[in-house]
This record gives sequence, C-alpha cells and structure tokens, in this order.
Amino acid sequence: MCRHLAYLGPPRTLHELLYAAPHSLHVQSWAPRMQQHGTVNADGFGVGWYPHPTDHSLEENAPLRYRRAMPMWGDASFADVARVIRTGCAVAAVRDATIGFGSEESGAQPFRADRLLFSHNGAAKDDGALLAAFAAPPPEGALDTRAPVDSAPLFAHTVRLWRATHDLPEALVSVVRQARELSEGRYNLLASDGQILVGTAAGDTLFTLRDPEGGVFLASEPFDQAHGWHRIPDDSLVVATHGRTEIHPLH
Repeated sequence: MCRHLAYLGPPRTLHELLYAAPHSLHVQSWAPRMQQHGTVNADGFGVGWYPHPTDHSLEENAPLRYRRAMPMWGDASFADVARVIRTGCAVAAVRDATIGFGSEESGAQPFRADRLLFSHNGAAKDDGALLAAFAAPPPEGALDTRAPVDSAPLFAHTVRLWRATHDLPEALVSVVRQARELSEGRYNLLASDGQILVGTAAGDTLFTLRDPEGGVFLASEPFDQAHGWHRIPDDSLVVATHGRTEIHPLH
C-alpha cells in the first residue's frame, strides 16, 4: 500500500536520493510501476535521515525526520530543502493509506524510536489481532507505536525486540513470522539503525542495488534503468552493509 526506499553509502543530498532519478520515489508517489495494491500514493510521505551516520553514540546518531499528510508532489518547499540536506543513510516512504485508516501525519512513515527508522509496505487482514498481540504495553518513548494505522503494532513489536536483542535482522524476521501467525497480510518491512539496512520481502516487491559510487539501496521498485538491480525473492530477508548484501529465507 506504499512505496519505500532506504540508502546507505557515501553522503548524498536527499534530492539526489528522492527526486533526481527518472523513476524516483517522488515519481512513484503518482506513477508507481509495480504497485499491485492501490494506484497512487497520495496519503502522505516521509523521510528519516542520520546527520552523523558514522557516529555510534545515541545522541549524535539519532535520526532526523520530515513527514507530511499530503502528496509528496504537493510539497515544493521540501523539494528545495532536500537539495542542501546530505546524509549517508536514509529511509523514506510514500503512502497509500489502508482502507479504514486516515491520512493524518502520524500515519506517514518512516516511524522512529531511538536510532531506529522503520517503514511497512503492506496491510494486515486482521489488524485487530496485531493490535491485541503487539501494541500493549507501548515501548517507552516510542510515540509512533500509538499511531492509528495497522503498521504501528508491527513497529511496536520491532522496537521491543530490537531493544532486547540489538539484532535488527532477527527482530524483523520474528515480527513477520509472528504477524503471519496472527493475520494474513503483506509484511514488507524496511528498517535501519544508521549502520545497516534490513528489509523483508513478504507479499510485495523489493529490490536491491549497489551503485558504482559505493552506495546500496533497498527499494520497492527500481528508480532507474541501471543493470545492477536485483529482485529479492518473496519470503526473504535482505541485510545490506557498506561492504556486502546478504539474502536469507524468512522461514
């Protein structure tokens, strides 16, 4: 029900990451090519980025974020500001709201807690089951876990597991496995702590690219015609660092 993207690599402007490519996330907000559920992503957008991605301290590496409850194409001011914001790690999304949920800003992703950025592309058939199992008690200080959207319980459980184990890949695997036991759904999750990118292909498309400049992308669909794009098989986990990309089965 959305398109999302994450980047890790040499610092680039948010304009380069989100606007410059022929089929950028900006373009995908009104003309996605591979979106099977919904036709346009006009219910909000957001981007989170790390101002100091090489600094491991919590205070210096906490991500910044910009979100709006409007189509990405309608915010010309952010398109200008994005030209001067540089980062080596970012997570962004454009939203097509799940039926039954509103388009207020609190539902726009990525969600944020501590050093974690998180996005969910998909929908749960029984969001009430996820809410009952994952939402309470809400993780301390993670306000986005209370957002009125079916992604929030998934985020709450991700935060809980990540804080307990400091293992982001295993946290996402556990969340998808447990969510599937509770409800049918599409659970493409995307997350970063500023040092790695982690994504799940669980009901929707996900691609990865390593470009000549040394950056790595995870994205719902390719944003250009580069030959290096690889589709992640469904029911898979992908973990990308500065040096390598690994793909593992979710089962």
